[in-house]
Amino acid sequence: MRLWPSEPFGQTVAILAIAYLLIELGIPYIPPLFGLASAPAPDSVVFQYMLTVLMGVLIWVSDNEERWRAFKRPIQRVLVEEKRKPIRVALLVLVPVLVAFIAFDQARPSLSAPPSFRAIHPAPPGSMTFRDRTIPITGLENPLRHEGRLEAHYEEGKRIYYRNCLVCHGDLLDGQGPYGPAFNPAPLSFQDVGTIQQLTESYVFWRIAKGGAGLPNEGGPWNSAMPAWEEFLTEDEIWTVIIFLYEQADKTPRTWEEVAGSEGGPQ
Repeated sequence: MRLWPSEPFGQTVAILAIAYLLIELGIPYIPPLFGLASAPAPDSVVFQYMLTVLMGVLIWVSDNEERWRAFKRPIQRVLVEEKRKPIRVALLVLVPVLVAFIAFDQARPSLSAPPSFRAIHPAPPGSMTFRDRTIPITGLENPLRHEGRLEAHYEEGKRIYYRNCLVCHGDLLDGQGPYGPAFNPAPLSFQDVGTIQQLTESYVFWRIAKGGAGLPNEGGPWNSAMPAWEEFLTEDEIWTVIIFLYEQADKTPRTWEEVAGSEGGPQ
């Protein structure tokens, strides 16, 4: 019994199905088998990944003329051959019904209770664990601002940002990177006056290190796709990125003196 389709069209469908299962089920359930924390991927991330897989498969089937003809053959049969007329009729009925159902589901009024207000910048913990080392957040300043040359830290942070962060947060730090429109909520714009300018550098360090998975229950539900960068970057690398963000966006980080002089609010 053949388990793998022999025709490119069937192979395309199989690849998309496997990719969906790996993204939808593999991301939340496979890493814990190896002792790694994980969480379900937001729908916007699943859509982005599936779109990427689809584009890759279409490039593969179209880079060879014979394979491309074989890929189109089942579609042409359904559209032309008389014996496949029942399939055409079924598609003619099912596709509009599916579109109508999706439109109705999006437009129908919800009877659920309205969501509670959530904090845009939830309060951070007093300390955090970074690679098995406890780091205090309250009162913590960026140590690299007092070590070495600021220009060197800026350039290193720029290199790391462009390698890891640009695709979401954008070249202009405005949250409009190539992948930005696919996410909901959208990536943070560091140019807005209500973002990093209102936060201490230690708060930004905590958010970058822990990512969306490390957000507290306060202000939930969260649907952030941001990874926990402590798994990929060192402590100093995160601090250099923070220097780059503030310098490039021409913002001044909030000081702990300002925090102590205010009542509540983000840190």
